[in-house]
Amino acid sequence: MTMLDRMRRHKGWLKWSLGIVVVTFVALYVPSCFLSDMGVTAAPTGAIATVNGRKIPVATFQRAYTQQAQAIRSAYGDQFNDQMLQQLGIGPRVLDQLVNDEAILIEAERLGIRVSDTELRDRILTIPGLQQNGQFVGWDQYRAMLQRQRPPVRPDEFENEIRKQLIGDKLQAQVTGWIHVPDSEIQSEFTRRNEKLKLELAVFTANEFRKTIQPTDAEIAARFEANKEEYRLPEKRRVRFLAVDANSLKSRMTASNQEIEALYRRNEAMYSTPEQIRSSHILFKTEGKDDATVKKAAEAVLAKVKAGGDFAALAKQYSEDSSKDQGGDLSYSSRGGMVKEFDDVAWELKIGETSGLVKSQYGYHIIKLVDRKAANKRTMTDVRPQLEDQIKTEKAQAEATKKADELAPSIKTPADLDRVAREQSLAVGDSGLFSRDEPLAGIGFAPAVAAKAFELEVGKVSEKLQTGQGFAWITVVETKPSVLPTLEEVKTKVKDDVIRVKAVDVARAKAETMAKGAAANFAAAAKAAGVEVKTTELITRGQALPEIGVNQAVEDVVFKLKTGEATGAIATDNAVVVARVKERQDPKPGEFETAKTSLAGELKQQRQNQFFAAYMGKAREKMKITYSDDAFRRVLGIK
Repeated sequence: MTMLDRMRRHKGWLKWSLGIVVVTFVALYVPSCFLSDMGVTAAPTGAIATVNGRKIPVATFQRAYTQQAQAIRSAYGDQFNDQMLQQLGIGPRVLDQLVNDEAILIEAERLGIRVSDTELRDRILTIPGLQQNGQFVGWDQYRAMLQRQRPPVRPDEFENEIRKQLIGDKLQAQVTGWIHVPDSEIQSEFTRRNEKLKLELAVFTANEFRKTIQPTDAEIAARFEANKEEYRLPEKRRVRFLAVDANSLKSRMTASNQEIEALYRRNEAMYSTPEQIRSSHILFKTEGKDDATVKKAAEAVLAKVKAGGDFAALAKQYSEDSSKDQGGDLSYSSRGGMVKEFDDVAWELKIGETSGLVKSQYGYHIIKLVDRKAANKRTMTDVRPQLEDQIKTEKAQAEATKKADELAPSIKTPADLDRVAREQSLAVGDSGLFSRDEPLAGIGFAPAVAAKAFELEVGKVSEKLQTGQGFAWITVVETKPSVLPTLEEVKTKVKDDVIRVKAVDVARAKAETMAKGAAANFAAAAKAAGVEVKTTELITRGQALPEIGVNQAVEDVVFKLKTGEATGAIATDNAVVVARVKERQDPKPGEFETAKTSLAGELKQQRQNQFFAAYMGKAREKMKITYSDDAFRRVLGIK
């Protein structure tokens, strides 16, 4: 699974830092990031959006976007890049949240909601990042902490954002205070989350049968005739373009020692890595369970660890979190990277040493320290090539912007492209035919250019458009409308589709045959079908299944079955599955009462959030909201 796939799978997590308040005081929890880290230098001016005439500054959006990008980079590692941000739509999400935050303030004002200075002060006194040993750090230390942020944060700025958060909280409480979740629904959700199954699976993967399938020409032709629209060729266009390329200007740029040193000093914290430890754990969850029973089970496994048992193997067998598949490995973390109870113990261990039982809000942990990394700081000499390249890149981008702005007034007709190219020693390029989603020869993948190409009339010239390397003007010289192809033009694709469909049919037929005998003897039926039975541990909903991963269709069927019952053939994206419930573990009496209060609060909060989102959607419909597409593209560098 690629990093982008993992991020898409966890889009819910990606929303965590989109609020305005996080933009301001996320620095109290994680190291500050810098605008230049995202290839952004001086903060742009103007508004990126307005809500009922109230401006959202471009600088506010830039800061929020940068903080969000840094949060994702911290979670997913150095492989993360800006292209992934664009593919995940983080920019529009950030902007929409900022607009929504402003709309909340407007709606709160309409309803007369205010926050007093006393309420503001009380909130600041309880912010976790401003606590030391359970007490507020003091106003002098509070101001010093804000001053240490990069860039520094003024107390009035910080307090204004906290006030906005409190106003939003008050508005939501007023709008959603009536919401109640019945006990029956809480009970149903508790059961849904906590019932467990041990499954036997017979997985018939379609790819296993592809090599055995050789479709005839008649079958390929029949598939094509029945599904011609699937193979329609898209509209294509060809443009001539004049480009101002920042990359070509970069070789002319220089970076002085003073500029390099200044950039290093501004971003010095970026080049420092704090001391880190690498730990593994075995987790025994206590939520919704009898604490004494869980502790007893944890003690039994701890005894195996202390007796020299393989920690990774025991973690895979007993741990109850996602790290079990990696033998309990939690990778590297800095101080404060784990919950306090975990950190307090882990940082005192020696490499290779294991702890006793450690109780946290999640349950009981057995911790093993795997490695330590000393704090490290890269010197200016270490990062000089990177700093020099960044300065040259920024100068080249600025020069490209300046040059493009100077040329823009003189480019009005197709003939102007050639004239300006001669005068400025530039070149006019030809894209060749391309569809909306294809890169342009000589420009690359540039959605803004492609979109304009499919709007522009033949013989007209576009305005200045941003590309991945700088700016361009285009004129359309050829259009090729969407057409239905001949079979010969798409025969390879049609043949592959025939093979895919027939492979699934073979897999389904084998699965259906096996399913007929599955109830009587699952293992024998699977053996007769030539498929290996995969057996899971006790699993809850949402856990990955062998070969097919997380699958809602399978879950919907198996969790309705009793022990010993088997399913029919269930089709997934890439396979057909037959499953049998080998063991069923329903929540024990009394567990619901233990978990009821926290679950009720969670479900109530979910419903309140959903209702409030719908309420604000209606409120926003009555507001005048405008956006600056140019500012948005400029900050994000959309090509």
